[in-house]
Amino acid sequence: MFDDFSLFWAHHPWGRLGLAVAAALVLALVLRSLAFLFLRRLARRHPFTASVVGRANPPMEWLIPVLMFTVSLHLTPDIEVFRWLDPVNHLLLVLLIAIVTWLAVRCLGAMQLVAMHLYPVDREDNLRARQVVTQVRVLGRIAMTGVVLLGAAAIFMTIPAVRQLGTGLLASAGVAGIAIGFAAKPVLSNLIAGVQIALTQPIRLDDVVIVQNEWGRIEEIGATYVVVRIWDERRLVVPLNFFIENPFENWTRATSRITGTVFLWVDYRMPLDPLRAQLQRLCEEAPEWDRRVCVLQLVDATDRAIQLRALVSAADSGRAWDLRCRVREGLVSFVQREYPDFLPLQRASLSSSPAAIMAGAAVEGDVREGAARDER
Repeated sequence: MFDDFSLFWAHHPWGRLGLAVAAALVLALVLRSLAFLFLRRLARRHPFTASVVGRANPPMEWLIPVLMFTVSLHLTPDIEVFRWLDPVNHLLLVLLIAIVTWLAVRCLGAMQLVAMHLYPVDREDNLRARQVVTQVRVLGRIAMTGVVLLGAAAIFMTIPAVRQLGTGLLASAGVAGIAIGFAAKPVLSNLIAGVQIALTQPIRLDDVVIVQNEWGRIEEIGATYVVVRIWDERRLVVPLNFFIENPFENWTRATSRITGTVFLWVDYRMPLDPLRAQLQRLCEEAPEWDRRVCVLQLVDATDRAIQLRALVSAADSGRAWDLRCRVREGLVSFVQREYPDFLPLQRASLSSSPAAIMAGAAVEGDVREGAARDER
């Protein structure tokens, strides 16, 4: 019986091919069912792995069948009747590399989602969360770019014509590499800047920054650029290397707490104690005040007025802005209501000396003489 099966296997290659393909498909179905059963049980024990399973599901649907089908075709005898399978094998290899690349990219994206679930940035004290999420996002996108480039390179290496072309260009690779390096300098510098930002973190997601004299928050950190959400809902797109090569303000680098200022000009006669008491009342009534700083200081004096500076603190820059507006409005209303005569005044000195009187009379006489000539 074994001899008969061997003869059938040797003399009927199409039967061998059919048996191999059928066995591969059955094995693929069994392996796929076992793999998803294991992943579902793992997702029940660890809820955060459910996102990984969900994102890995589409490529896994293709990976195991294509892999088993490729293995089955390699079991066919090396005879002339199966020469047409060579391009099919090559196509399956390319498809397998593409699916593995797709699976790696989806898993990296799932890891980013898990990190965002573990470290939510919508909390009050989210410094550590913003650090972790920034690193995961930037490094994850750089890793995705690297995986896609490696997958594309692996696919091209399976094509003999492209591989031979690359070998023929090795002689001129030095000059071409220099030219490509100069042409790709912006892209490469931004990729390197992305790694530096992910490791050193001069900026993080949701940081409050001043860039190009614009106040905004870091909304997105891409592989080559950063999106800053301006306070009026505009978006400022800045290359990554800008934050490495240029100075900028980061108001939430170590903490989101900030001290705001309010300037006020008043007359020299203005008493300061009532103003200090009013500032304290305004801060006590303001929900934005974090009860750290509430100070009124005289910081400047000119020949016409004095300048007062009120320092008030808040938990973040947005609340500090609202607090500053509230305090400024309250102090101005207090001065207008209680001390309207002590607002900045323009002073002038009128002289009544004999010389001034004679000079005025001379000017008046000249005016009258000119009027008389005009009438004649």
